[in-house]
Amino acid sequence: MVREIAVYVYLRLFSFLFTIFKLLPLQTKIVFVASFTENNISIYKEMKRQDVPWRSVFLVDKKAYPHFSKYKDIKVLLFDIKHVAQFIISIYHLATAKIVFVDNYFGFLAATKFKKDVKCIQLWHANGAIKKFGLKDHSVKDRSAQAKERFNQVYNKFDKVVVGSEAMADIFKQAFGLNEDQLLRTGLPRTDLFFDEGKKEYILHNLYSKYPFLAAKKVILYAPTFRDEQLDEFELRINLDMLKKELGSEYILLLKLHPAIRGALEITENQNGFVYDFSDYQNINELFFVTDLLITDYSSLPFEFSLLNKPMLFFPYDLTEYQRTRGLWENYEELVPGPVTFTTAEIITSIKNHYFQFEEIEAFNKKWNTYSEGKSSRDIVAFAKRHLLEEVKEHIPAKTDLYQ
Repeated sequence: MVREIAVYVYLRLFSFLFTIFKLLPLQTKIVFVASFTENNISIYKEMKRQDVPWRSVFLVDKKAYPHFSKYKDIKVLLFDIKHVAQFIISIYHLATAKIVFVDNYFGFLAATKFKKDVKCIQLWHANGAIKKFGLKDHSVKDRSAQAKERFNQVYNKFDKVVVGSEAMADIFKQAFGLNEDQLLRTGLPRTDLFFDEGKKEYILHNLYSKYPFLAAKKVILYAPTFRDEQLDEFELRINLDMLKKELGSEYILLLKLHPAIRGALEITENQNGFVYDFSDYQNINELFFVTDLLITDYSSLPFEFSLLNKPMLFFPYDLTEYQRTRGLWENYEELVPGPVTFTTAEIITSIKNHYFQFEEIEAFNKKWNTYSEGKSSRDIVAFAKRHLLEEVKEHIPAKTDLYQ
């Protein structure tokens, strides 16, 4: 009850300020409301590459702020009611932008009514899904009627949702209640990196220079999904000592844990030289290039990792409970392209015996990365240009090619 009251007050305040600022004329401006860097920065860099003359503003939370503020040529604001001045300015930008990109569920959208010439584009932060979300999240049934109505109000604000495949298009239709004409089939900008050999070589060079041990042995990356209960009690369910004993002569293990639980992990003296904590490394896609084997459970990481045609192994140790409380889109063992294990011993056996399924990885990639071909950022910018064409004509030099 208290939570709903707080949300109600917040949205009423937001709606009041938004309505006032909406009286001002729209500007040739793009606003990014961002929780994650990759998709948003990929689009911004493509705009810079094409020298398009639109103002860009990034509205981010405290966690994301350091990752965006390092780009000195962009306007970044803390979109947080605790930072009153920046919060109010953020609402001003939202109310006067021609295009708004969002990359997550943002409750404020329930309190906005954009002008008819504005496009709100959802840049969802994953190009595939194992666990259910949106309207199909099993936890939604336990929420209040007001909360359910708010969810629908948010999803109804999406004019377009960027998708990378028909498989994900079907999921978005169910999760957000979308129609066919709301889908933008460009692939995800964050996947463009996988097709840029120059950038990949640059990233590899930097990683090997900074962390020489990455080149000494094969690399296992373990990146489990965050679970809410881990905030109170965290337990790493893989036996690191057993892994080192059985695999340490050939492999090292990188851990990529959620920031909220990273502090609960302690690497013992015995595990030094085998286990390395990379939880603070921002861009996990970059770590993929030095990874020889990915271990995960319900995360969206396999969908992008499959672009590299490298082996994967799955460790859903709480599969039955997770399926009951959160819900999965498909039968787990039929969906994932790799051996499914439930104990450390099974993990070791699968690795030692190379129980990897490369044909399934290839099929998985084709299914989920259909439209991600290295030009997603370019295609999204082209869509934005078409929308803004009439608006920008009077602001650009005569020689500028809008479709270069």
